[in-house]
Amino acid sequence: MDKKLIEKALEYHSEGKAGKIEVQPSKSADSPEKLSLAYSPGVAAPAMEIDKERWKAYKYTNKGNLIAVISNGSAVLGLGNIGALASKPVMEGKAMLFKLYADIDAFDIEISDESPDSFVKNVQALSPTFGGINLEDIKAPECFYIEERLRSLVDIPVLHDDQHGTAVTVGAALINACEITGKNIKDIKCVICGAGSAGLSTARMLIRLGLDKKKLIIADSKGVITTSRTDIDKYKKEFAAERDIESLDDAMKGADVFIGLSKGNLLKEENITSMAENPIVFALANPVPEIDYSKAKNIRPDAIVATGLSNHPNQINNVLAFPYLFRGALDTLSTTINEEMLIAASHAIAGIARKHTPKDIEERYNRRLKFGRDYILPKPGDIRLLTDVSVAVAEAAMKSGVARRPIASFKEYITTLLQRIDNENFFLKERMHHNNTKRVHNYYSREREF
Repeated sequence: MDKKLIEKALEYHSEGKAGKIEVQPSKSADSPEKLSLAYSPGVAAPAMEIDKERWKAYKYTNKGNLIAVISNGSAVLGLGNIGALASKPVMEGKAMLFKLYADIDAFDIEISDESPDSFVKNVQALSPTFGGINLEDIKAPECFYIEERLRSLVDIPVLHDDQHGTAVTVGAALINACEITGKNIKDIKCVICGAGSAGLSTARMLIRLGLDKKKLIIADSKGVITTSRTDIDKYKKEFAAERDIESLDDAMKGADVFIGLSKGNLLKEENITSMAENPIVFALANPVPEIDYSKAKNIRPDAIVATGLSNHPNQINNVLAFPYLFRGALDTLSTTINEEMLIAASHAIAGIARKHTPKDIEERYNRRLKFGRDYILPKPGDIRLLTDVSVAVAEAAMKSGVARRPIASFKEYITTLLQRIDNENFFLKERMHHNNTKRVHNYYSREREF
């Protein structure tokens, strides 16, 4: 990291109250009567009701709008296994984004335990507190087992964002990149570099979106994953290619798409040169991409290039997905976040970039945002993510049978979502303060009748 950036980041985290989040009461207790309602003896009333009927916890407590952001710090992006305590700034940041972008309360919980079964036991024991669990920065392959096991043990949504948030956002980016280049996802040759949690989950998502598995090549640190290798686990075997190819250099020849979820400066000039016409290059390693954005564009001016960085066009950022996946899941009391909900989120995110971008969003980013090679995804904080993606996820939950509280009116639901926005970090604060809900609803709601 740049020295100046390090200094600014440390100052940002330490000024005023240390850290990035705090707990605020949602009701007043400014009189003896209210204090007696908030705590003893009044608090016994909802406790007894929940004891009779557990679902009343969603009526009388914050469970229905509370997410646990949980990690053991074994695979923190760009830093590796730094442990539970050192991962806390990252988990706090995730909790902060949940609140800012989707008005979801979140607690960060760092568990110092790398034993998968013990970790699962700890999280399961905590689960009654929360409406959903966001697993974060847990190393592969343990992360696959942990998520799968927890989903079988608890009746609330469990999502490992490094897997599914990445997969949903990359999927949306690829949908639009194919649209712009005239490529059909069923016909493209795709190379994914990185076979950790993000890489393998992205592969699954792209196959769900129509990618031909036979045209997918995945490489890890030891080379291309093929059926001839004996050093791969069951998760990698799922994607082992039946072909005589070993190196990334060979895999890149004629490839339509490269998706990097590995390490910085991995791609060479000849790798980009050897790709097919109008190549799609998603170099997503952080903080240093597999190839520099400007370098890739200079080598192949016909390429669509995206990174995980905010200082170039086409940032691929999980924040476009995870707040709204959970928003839609929480609002329908879904038991899980399933494949249907993930696919719906990808298509919804992609669809936003293809619509006309409101002026206030362009002013926020100080640039013209028109669908094309330099704008394939909406920007973080675009309020249409809250409406369009949350609605798409909620609809998919209902259609797939995992919603325990169906939404009766999506028009009313959109209005409710917009009314959550009362924060200076959002673009619509002024409009909402003037109670112009109808105009805001018409401006930002999905372009269809409910």
